[in-house]
Amino acid sequence: MKSAIEGVSVKAVVDTNIWVSALVAPFGSAAKLIELWKIGKFKLIISELQTSELYEVLSRSQFTTKYRIDEKKVEDLIVSIIENAEHILLEKSAISCCRDPDDDIIIETAIRGKAKYLITGDKDITNDKTVLSFLSRHGVSVISLSRFLAVIDKA
Repeated sequence: MKSAIEGVSVKAVVDTNIWVSALVAPFGSAAKLIELWKIGKFKLIISELQTSELYEVLSRSQFTTKYRIDEKKVEDLIVSIIENAEHILLEKSAISCCRDPDDDIIIETAIRGKAKYLITGDKDITNDKTVLSFLSRHGVSVISLSRFLAVIDKA
């Protein structure tokens, strides 16, 4: 897979809510996004802090039990991210512009990783004009999953 993404110019950060949706609905739009990443349609930017949060969320027993998510699927996804994404080192977010501190991590990852897109359905980000303006000043567009899929389909 690494060779497939070398020439890819579109860099994107995928918010945790999208990853969760991909595992909950393996035939839905979020799962399609993950497949597009795996075949090199865009370059995934992620921070170690986001990877840790993602693993913690996906490993919760209420999540794995309620949605019958196999632990192996979670581990495979995390390993794939670790091995194939561009990693941004954040020890702690230096940004504090969002109501939810976990969202500040996502925002800083997008900025430091020079991502073109932040793919999210999180209303704390999508409905906050201050956050949207802040990201825009750094060249990052907040985009919904469906809009990003349309952009990638045209690429």
